[in-house]
Amino acid sequence: MTPLITPDELLLLYKNDDVILVDVSNSSDAFENYKRSHLEKAVFVDVNKDLATVGDPKFGGRHPLPSIKHFLKAISNIGISERSHVVIYDNHCGANAAARLWWMLRAIGHTKVQVLDGGFQNAIAKGFPTTDHINKSTPSKDYESSGWNLPFVTIDAVRKAIHEKSHLLIDVREKQRYDGITEPIDLVAGHIPTAVNIPFRSNLDEAGNFRKPEDLRDLYRNMIGDKKSPEVIVYCGSGVTACHTLLAFEVAGLPVPNLYVGSWSEWSRNHPPSPG
Repeated sequence: MTPLITPDELLLLYKNDDVILVDVSNSSDAFENYKRSHLEKAVFVDVNKDLATVGDPKFGGRHPLPSIKHFLKAISNIGISERSHVVIYDNHCGANAAARLWWMLRAIGHTKVQVLDGGFQNAIAKGFPTTDHINKSTPSKDYESSGWNLPFVTIDAVRKAIHEKSHLLIDVREKQRYDGITEPIDLVAGHIPTAVNIPFRSNLDEAGNFRKPEDLRDLYRNMIGDKKSPEVIVYCGSGVTACHTLLAFEVAGLPVPNLYVGSWSEWSRNHPPSPG
């Protein structure tokens, strides 16, 4: 199954019983926006409650992974089972936070999962029906999985990686945040030492859809060179938008590299940049 699905493709199958359509748009008023308008049949997932265990950002960042038990309960509550075909979208071209849920489902071994290319806005433009009806999910039998099976790293691994020439850190945030010019969310601006900046928008074309696989392959092969996926670490502000680049690797047909879940929100609280 390809990692992306177009609105036209989704229109042909979204009413199938096995399809679970998920709105995982992330903002302070995400659920209010969902209640006003969402794609027909979509259920809502809360990033902070369902896809993270929010605590002190110094220990794990702003969106640390929840326990496996917590996540499995969350997806079972919205009807996802091992047989489900899950389609995920958000209102930010997959970056906030459709790709995070995609990564988490893939990490527990769920292969029938796709991200809606172009997200909510693209679907509306293509004539996908919307509604303000709040869908009541029928919980599935508890999903079973033994743990996270895609690679991710802790702050200790990043501390070692910045001293290893064999490793590459990719910061997917906007250039102004990477350059330390502005920081709208975390306490200080800057980036992890040795990291290179490839903003997640580099994965998208002008219409907000993912670029062609061959274009993404060229982009990341040129950057990573002969490095293997275990030597590549991707981060953002809190481990959400970084998953957009992990998805881009998948679209490109490249091995998915490591996610640094804590990202800048954890690193900057433990290693604040030096003045000047």
